[in-house]
Amino acid sequence: MATFLYRAGRLAFRRRWYVALVWAAVLAAVGLGAVKAPGASDEQFSMPGIESQKAFDLMEERFPGASADGATARVVFVAPGGQKVTAAENRRTVEATMAELAEGPQVASAADPFTARAVSEDGTTAYATVTYKVTANDLTDDSTARLDRALKDARAAGLTVEAGGDAFEEAGGPGGVAESIGISIAAVVLLVTFGSLTAAGLPLLTALIGVGVSMATIMALSDALGLSTTTGTLAMMLGLAVGIDYALFVVSRYREERARGRTPEEATGLAVGTAGSAVVFAGLTVVIALAGLAVVGIPMLTKMGLAAAGAVVVAVLIALTLVPAFLGLWPNAVLARKARRSGRVEDGTADNGGTRWARFVLRRPLPVLLLGVVGLGALALPVADLQLGMPGDEAKPTSTTQRRAYDALADGFGPGFNGPLTVVVDARGDAAPKAATRTVADRIGATEGVVSVSPARFNEAGDTAVFSVVPSTAPTDERTKDLVKTIRGERPGVESETGTTFEVTGSTALNIDISDKVQAALIPYLIVVVGLAILLLMVVFRSLLVPLKAAFGFLLSVLASLGAVVVVFQQGHGADLLGVEQTGPIMSLMPIFLVGIVFGLAMDYEVFLVSRMREAYVHGERPGQAVTSGFRHSARVVVAAALIMIAVFAGFIGEKDSMIKMIGFGLAGAVLFDAFVVRMAIVPAVLALLGDKAWWLPTWLDRILPRVDVEGEALTRRGEPGGRGPDGDGGQAGEPDPAGLEPART
Repeated sequence: MATFLYRAGRLAFRRRWYVALVWAAVLAAVGLGAVKAPGASDEQFSMPGIESQKAFDLMEERFPGASADGATARVVFVAPGGQKVTAAENRRTVEATMAELAEGPQVASAADPFTARAVSEDGTTAYATVTYKVTANDLTDDSTARLDRALKDARAAGLTVEAGGDAFEEAGGPGGVAESIGISIAAVVLLVTFGSLTAAGLPLLTALIGVGVSMATIMALSDALGLSTTTGTLAMMLGLAVGIDYALFVVSRYREERARGRTPEEATGLAVGTAGSAVVFAGLTVVIALAGLAVVGIPMLTKMGLAAAGAVVVAVLIALTLVPAFLGLWPNAVLARKARRSGRVEDGTADNGGTRWARFVLRRPLPVLLLGVVGLGALALPVADLQLGMPGDEAKPTSTTQRRAYDALADGFGPGFNGPLTVVVDARGDAAPKAATRTVADRIGATEGVVSVSPARFNEAGDTAVFSVVPSTAPTDERTKDLVKTIRGERPGVESETGTTFEVTGSTALNIDISDKVQAALIPYLIVVVGLAILLLMVVFRSLLVPLKAAFGFLLSVLASLGAVVVVFQQGHGADLLGVEQTGPIMSLMPIFLVGIVFGLAMDYEVFLVSRMREAYVHGERPGQAVTSGFRHSARVVVAAALIMIAVFAGFIGEKDSMIKMIGFGLAGAVLFDAFVVRMAIVPAVLALLGDKAWWLPTWLDRILPRVDVEGEALTRRGEPGGRGPDGDGGQAGEPDPAGLEPART
């Protein structure tokens, strides 16, 4: 592996203009494809194997032409103080508004609240649901303009009018202030780390090129592969973070090799051969974690994972090819200003903050280990109170009409009206389908926790009916979840009594089913992803205990970050500081996101940091010395990489979307805990306590596992006097430096 990458790095250095032109051509080609591709449509959400999805499918089959996932707009009318919405003038305004909305070409139905009995008991509030034939992203400008115009006319008449539903959702997708904040902070961190504008700018430039290629490819293939506008958000987030980090590690190793007296070409080859090997295996762990999201069985999540994995693959390829090509274009510009002025490069053998910290941990391994484990364990305790759900309009800022509509509807009708259940009755084969449907509706209406049941609506064949059930509790309330289970539990009795079956669906039931499915899939996902990654790390480190330690540290960091998410977004502590106006259950997919993404990123730091320790140990250093050597060379770069990732993820906390905000916060916290507590404290403490045992591998397992030479032993021999490289062209440490820079002797 190291020898192959060494040759690839030197080849990219020599053919730097060709490599740069190839990547420019790739970017132009996919960019052109993205421009010409049709706009990404709103992805049809599907969740195979759950009751809600089966009910949606049945509705699609039995009610042709009425899309079960069509966009909806729930319009809420509130009369001015002291008036009723049923007053003659107010009623005319409401009816005129609904008549205007019903004329829309994409509207499937727009029920008048007075005929649909959608007026509150005190007469102050009414609501109407506008259902469209197409999904939210397929609504035309004319449809949205008509909706906005109708609401403004009703407001001008004196009513308070708010609207919710997915017809008002803003188009998702990456781009905006979040990325700018992350890139700006990353630039500052890189400048402080390298002391060179070019060295700081190179990782940013290559990362942006990689993200550009990835995002353009996703946009170009969005229509063919059914990708939504939100699919690229995760790819953008991860592609930017790992793209900067991977280039950072290669450039850092290049500067280190230059300090040892290597020529620019030789230093580039060695940097790609050693740090590049770590990049490959770190990237593989991230790809495994992201591709493993397919285990969950949610097509949308699978697409997001694969798209993000593709972005990581592009970042790896950029680090192995374009970064060395740019090093060929600016071989000295990436060095520190002091080195360029004096013509002497520090050899990097002097003590630094990393070595001092490592020696501190080596002197006190047990207290450091206990403090780290207990601290992260305490942060993980709130996970015991974790409640999963899908935040809706109630989690939006009060400045949005969706949130105001949610509050107005809850005040006028009760919280359950914001999340009605949809019951689909399959009466095919029943001699009296209407009577059977009435029996089902009566049984469900008599269930404790049900406020009302709407009249049933039959299809043209008369064998399938749909009606709504309004709970007494909010959509995210645990009691609503219990109610759904209770209603479904009544099905066997109804079937035996009427011979008719029914299924419960709707957004509330769907979110409940998603939560249950995600929880059920979490353990198999962990087994698959962690198991594969442990095998991969065994190959990298030739050790049994180091991979197990890495997995244990990951579990600590991900549980601690999930606990922090619960504290802020569910319990509300510090929520105001992040702009979270409404607390509630944690997004159902959040644990899977954290496990998948954080595991990959955690293994990044593990590979980069511990591979330098392994390299020193293989080359003859004692276990304690190897830990110190690893920190001398890697600690500063790992800290910089972690700060960059934290900055990129934290930038997304400023997004309006509550899910993106939550993901950004969780990922930033996870990287913080994993990099600074687990990898920088717990890892050296454990290695100090284990000593030589840390690198033990059973003989039979050693024979089975392939050897990939991540430590670059074949490359190290190039530094020996008279040593011949893989290409047979020498290149030892004493080779003349055409750039005129000599290593500083210490």
